[in-house]
Amino acid sequence: MLHTRLTICLGISTVLSAVAWTEPSPTPSHIVSRIPRQLIESSAIAKVGYSKRRYILEIEFVNGAVYRYLDVSATVYRDLITAESKARFYDSSVKRHYRSVLIRSRQKERASVESTE
Repeated sequence: MLHTRLTICLGISTVLSAVAWTEPSPTPSHIVSRIPRQLIESSAIAKVGYSKRRYILEIEFVNGAVYRYLDVSATVYRDLITAESKARFYDSSVKRHYRSVLIRSRQKERASVESTE
């Protein structure tokens, strides 16, 4: 009985050690968004999208960058869409108020390089 317990413990220990030494799974280099975004009139923001089910606000800026903001209420989304100045509302009520994830980095530099080729 003691031998069986010892064998089982050693077997579990070996498995746990093997798991600890495996390489972590690679993380995706980008996130693919399926949240539709609508064009808005703003000096800094090009498009805005919102997922009611997941409480995710996505903002595409005129420079091409896209950010996803997490745990944003539908009220904040509506307030952004109806704000007289979307950029000002973003600065005062979204930026640094919600956890964010970069979906796509700015595109201006790449676009200007491509146009000169």
